[in-house]
Amino acid sequence: MTLQFSLGRLTIELVEGDITELEADAIVNAANEYLKHGGGVAAAIVRKGGFAIQGESDRYVREHGPVPVGGVAVTGAGRLKARYVIHAVGPRYGDPQGDEKLASAIRNSLLKAEELGLESIALPAISTGVFGYPYERCASIMARVLKEFAPSAKSLKRVVVCLYGREAYETFRRVFEEEMH
Repeated sequence: MTLQFSLGRLTIELVEGDITELEADAIVNAANEYLKHGGGVAAAIVRKGGFAIQGESDRYVREHGPVPVGGVAVTGAGRLKARYVIHAVGPRYGDPQGDEKLASAIRNSLLKAEELGLESIALPAISTGVFGYPYERCASIMARVLKEFAPSAKSLKRVVVCLYGREAYETFRRVFEEEMH
């Protein structure tokens, strides 16, 4: 199932599925600050893309330190269809500045894609897994960030919001239909 929105030159697609199967220049991994990919989307990315992604992540943390919440790091994508994995560190639900940190993680993923000159990026529902963010709150923050970002998009033409499971997809669909117009 796919739903599309146009924001200027940017096409936003909502899809239900597995982010590791998508065709995009970069996929975003919902990461922790030490880039240890042990569960959820992160584990699936390493399982499908190969351990080289974890190896690059470990090297990044050794050289640059932990990635701050709201920040991003980039690695290759191993055997995935994407060229890059952008690891975005989202907040835990309940953090007093959580909403702004989540917005930063989303915004910084988009800015990193622009910096790399990419045309397409796939985003998961960052922080909604073990970090506990409600789908509705994440969807609303993501819709706002995409609307704010769209006018400044240069290389980026397509943003795929990839949602795992019916509940996530239906919640994002409802929120995006309300907030993207």
